[in-house]
Amino acid sequence: MGQARIALLSNPRSTGNLSQLPRIRAFCAEHPDIFHYEVEKAEQIGQALKTIARVRPRILVINGGDGTVQSALTELHNGGHFGTEVPPVAVLPNGKTNLIALDLGAQGDPIAALKRLMDMAKGDLSEHIVARELIALRTSSGGLPVIGMFLGGAGLADTMLYCRDKIYPLGLPNGLSHAITAMAVLLRQIFGFRGKYLPPDATPLRVMVRREGSLSGRFALLAVTTLEKLLLGSEVRTTGRGPLKLLAIEQRPSSILRGLWAGLAGGLGKKVLPGVHIEETDEISIEGDQSSVILDGEMFKTGIGKPIHLTPASPLSFVRLAA
Repeated sequence: MGQARIALLSNPRSTGNLSQLPRIRAFCAEHPDIFHYEVEKAEQIGQALKTIARVRPRILVINGGDGTVQSALTELHNGGHFGTEVPPVAVLPNGKTNLIALDLGAQGDPIAALKRLMDMAKGDLSEHIVARELIALRTSSGGLPVIGMFLGGAGLADTMLYCRDKIYPLGLPNGLSHAITAMAVLLRQIFGFRGKYLPPDATPLRVMVRREGSLSGRFALLAVTTLEKLLLGSEVRTTGRGPLKLLAIEQRPSSILRGLWAGLAGGLGKKVLPGVHIEETDEISIEGDQSSVILDGEMFKTGIGKPIHLTPASPLSFVRLAA
C-alpha cells in the first residue's frame, strides 16, 4: 500500500458519532488521501492498526470517545504494529466526555478538525507536535498494562458511572446531562442529601504514593492524570517531581469547596489546602473494598489485597489542534 497523509480510525458506536459519522464518511469519500477504517468493538482495534500501519500515515486520527482513544493507545503501546515509527496521534472532537480531545485543543466541528489536520499533514508537522506522558495501569491479575491519560476514582468514579448509567440514558443534550450530574453531586456531597436518585457514598480507599507515603479515607474526588487540564478546564500547577499528577479531595464539604474554588480560580497546587492533596510521582497504588476506578472510560475494580498499580508508560507524540 502507498502512504496516506491521514489514517482515520472510527468507532461508529461512540455516542458522539451517531450523528456525525455520515458526514465524516462522506468527507473521507471525497478525499482519497484519507484512509478510513471503522471498528465495531475494541477487540478489532489491533487488526485495524495492523492494517493502518501498512499505509504509513503521517497522522493517525482517532474518532471516538475516551474509551476508543484508550483502546488505541493501549494497542499502540503493546502491539508494536508501527515498529519505531509510530505516527503522531490526533483526536477528533467527539464522544461524550472527551477529556483527551479537550487537552489537545480539539473542539467544535469534527469536519473542520479533519480539514485542519489535512493541511497540517501537507507540511512540516513539528510545530504542531506535543509529547504526552501516558499512564500504565496494571491489576493484581497481571497481564499487559492498559494505557490511558486520565483516571478517576472514589467519588469521581461514582459520579462518572452515575452520569453514564442514570443520566445519559435519558437522551438529554450533553451539557444538560452534565449540569444535572453536577447538581446531584452538590446535593450529595455539600448538602448531605441521600437517595436512590443521587450518587452513592464514596467507599474508603488507601492511596500509596511512592516517596510521599499514603492517604486513607473517603474521597469526594480522586484523579490521576498526565494531562495538562483536569475537569472544569482547571490546571494543576506542577513541580516536575513525576509525570503522574494525583489530585485527591477528602469527602468533607469544606474540603470540596476549597478544591472547587481553587480549581476554578486556577490556584490548585499554589498552596497547601486542608483536605486537598496534590502529589506528583512515578508510582501510585490504589486499594479499596470493591471500589471502582475508571481509566479513560474503562472501569476496573480494586479489592482488599488486590491493588491497582499506576506507573508512567512510554510517551507518545500527539498533534495539538489549537492554534
